Amino acid sequence: MLKRFFLLCSGVDSDIVNSCSNGEQNKYAGIGATVFFTAVMAFIASSYALFTVFDNLYTAVFFGLIWGLLIFNLDRFIVSTIKKRENFLDELIQASPRIVLAVIIAIVISKPLEIKIFEKEINTVLLKEKNELAVANKNQVTNYFKSDVDKNKAEMDSLKSSITKKEKEVADLYQSYITEAEGSAGTKKMGKGPIYKEKRMAHDLAAKQLDSLKINNAKIIAEKEARAKTLQADVDKKVTDTQPIIDSFDGLMARINALNKLPWLPSFFIMLLFLAIETSPIIAKLLSPKGEFDFKQEDKEMGIKNVISQNRYQSELQKKTDAEIYDKVYADIKEDRELYNYKKKGATELLKLQADGFVAKQKKSM
Repeated sequence: MLKRFFLLCSGVDSDIVNSCSNGEQNKYAGIGATVFFTAVMAFIASSYALFTVFDNLYTAVFFGLIWGLLIFNLDRFIVSTIKKRENFLDELIQASPRIVLAVIIAIVISKPLEIKIFEKEINTVLLKEKNELAVANKNQVTNYFKSDVDKNKAEMDSLKSSITKKEKEVADLYQSYITEAEGSAGTKKMGKGPIYKEKRMAHDLAAKQLDSLKINNAKIIAEKEARAKTLQADVDKKVTDTQPIIDSFDGLMARINALNKLPWLPSFFIMLLFLAIETSPIIAKLLSPKGEFDFKQEDKEMGIKNVISQNRYQSELQKKTDAEIYDKVYADIKEDRELYNYKKKGATELLKLQADGFVAKQKKSM
């Protein structure tokens, strides 16, 4: 049962192969098994690749099954159309387009399985890229709000700077009238004279201005601080909203690019493995000598060609004979006087009718 199924997979003529020896049947059953398992590998590879795209198991399995059947049909067609010839070079030329197709199929099949085999290493590369994207995204969002943040911060710094400047002015005035009272600066006269009173009044005025400035600026600074918190919240919200896009940076193309960043040698050998699997039915058929099946198939084709050639020759001969017969028949008819007189009589009557019709038309027009 299994042997019969693999023979079906090989695409051989069942009538011919069933009449061959057991060894010949085993050879083509092996080729058919290779075709079948290559299709199974294609199904697994495409299902995984499509799962990374659609993120749905049933959809991936459905389209993976279609892809596996397509690869099975292509491989079966490729193997079944290669025929043994007397010259190996002729066989190689005949198989070269099919080998190219097999190479393409092998590359397509191997890539998703490479992604699965090196999944952990690829995840590491993707994690690094996601972190870099997250940092770049945060910097980009921060730069987007930078002008508003910087403007708001500059205004707060200006308000705080004006308070600091006023506080320094009040401190200097305080130091001025104290030293005046002590006699260590200013007029150098100890006591609270007119100069002391002037300096004290200047200090008190500046202190009142400082208190008023603090009250006014405190309200504005509070608003600016609230604005700064709002801007920071906007930055954080923008970063949070865009983070899922970065987290979903895990598709098929991203994984292929990540795979290309890994050392190429292991991936290359895996591709060679699938290339060997995919081309093995073709190589096996090219390297194997002519067997019983090939001779019987060639004999059957030769018989069909002979029948077609004979039918074509008979058809050409019949056409040529019929043409010669009809040439002779019409030559004899041409010499028949009775037929000539009959046709002459009909033509004469037709000419008379045409002449009468012409005369009648002329009379009507006059």
